[in-house]
Amino acid sequence: MTSISVLLLGVLLRTYLQPSAGVLAWNDLPSQAQYIDLRANNVLSSVPPSTVFNGTSLFIPPNSTRQSLIDRPFHVYHPDFLSIIGSNPSLTIIAQTSGNPLFHEAVVWYPPTDDVFFVQNAGAPAAGTGLNKSAIVQKVNLGQVGQALAAGSSRNVSGQVTVQVVNTTKQVVNPNGGINYKGQIVFTGEGQGPDVPSALYQVNPVPPYETKVILNNYFGRQFSSLNDVAVNPRNKELYFTDVTYGYLQNFRPPPGLPNQVYRFNEGTGAVGVVADGFNLPNGLTFSPDGSRAYVADTGANAGFWGWNYTRPATIYAYDVNSAGGFCNRQTFAYIDSGVPDGVHCDSAGNVYAGCGDGVHVWNPSGILLGKIYLGEGSANFQFAGKGRMVICAETRLYYVTLGAEGAAITDYDYSNMY
Repeated sequence: MTSISVLLLGVLLRTYLQPSAGVLAWNDLPSQAQYIDLRANNVLSSVPPSTVFNGTSLFIPPNSTRQSLIDRPFHVYHPDFLSIIGSNPSLTIIAQTSGNPLFHEAVVWYPPTDDVFFVQNAGAPAAGTGLNKSAIVQKVNLGQVGQALAAGSSRNVSGQVTVQVVNTTKQVVNPNGGINYKGQIVFTGEGQGPDVPSALYQVNPVPPYETKVILNNYFGRQFSSLNDVAVNPRNKELYFTDVTYGYLQNFRPPPGLPNQVYRFNEGTGAVGVVADGFNLPNGLTFSPDGSRAYVADTGANAGFWGWNYTRPATIYAYDVNSAGGFCNRQTFAYIDSGVPDGVHCDSAGNVYAGCGDGVHVWNPSGILLGKIYLGEGSANFQFAGKGRMVICAETRLYYVTLGAEGAAITDYDYSNMY
């Protein structure tokens, strides 16, 4: 950091910080934001062993309580987070269930109808999904969300927003990941048992939701259970992760392929591997210019087999070469709470991940800027254009307003659809 940068940072900190009972607190922050002084965490009066406090525990910083963290959920670790959250960020529950994890993954915004699609948790005991029945695809309309919020400012408008089941013409079997692709949505289906292979499904986002399988094997071999999918902004090809979670959750047979990241050119039919060496590759995304790829490894969480905290809870970054290959793997971030699942970038290249206590945000250098704190885990989320985000948290669905904008959907010009 240059001396000028240090000086500017010091000025900014002096502007926003004031001493309060030995802990620094922000002046004039938005009502739902709070500053978390990382220095207060450096030396704790008691540091319990991993048998007591570990990767599934929720850390409560000194001078905080679980409720105080939830009450002001935009946690600012670095001044740059202020421009991301904007002047008046908000977090609102828009739907919830008593136990069925309906709000899990595959969060996709479809601009022409302003619908946000997502899926139920596949393989969760509380859902009864996996081998017995497939998880379902659902959606909410953000226009309706806006109406509910306009009717009264609230942190909870559940019951006022309709969660609609999407009945596709061909069932997407145990969907998990999703992405906008050529004006439609591609879902990763994990498969079911030994006879329903994992596959990529292409779904038209408007009724009757015409659906087709576009890939279901690797040269005759079943994939393990496809997890997440992304489009490379440079070559417009599909990239996806294949991982053994279906097996680890007892609804897929023993795997016959390594845990890997693949690329798929639908036009030529070419399928190939771009990265391996993972424990459990999960979320996948690209930087806005396509020069970097981010892959989450959730190896610490082995499904129904339990947790091993010595395995990765890590986001890896790769350079993407001109041919679309991955190279120069780097450790981008290690997660302090749970594991990183879904990963996405905003238009400025900042990296967001669903983690064990909410959504974490880093700058492109891997510095943790802040959190959208839920006090519970989020497997995935998605921007809905500028200043809006939808977060899945299993039994709760959240709507966020903030200052940041999602990375552009570059594979299709939605303005020409109608």
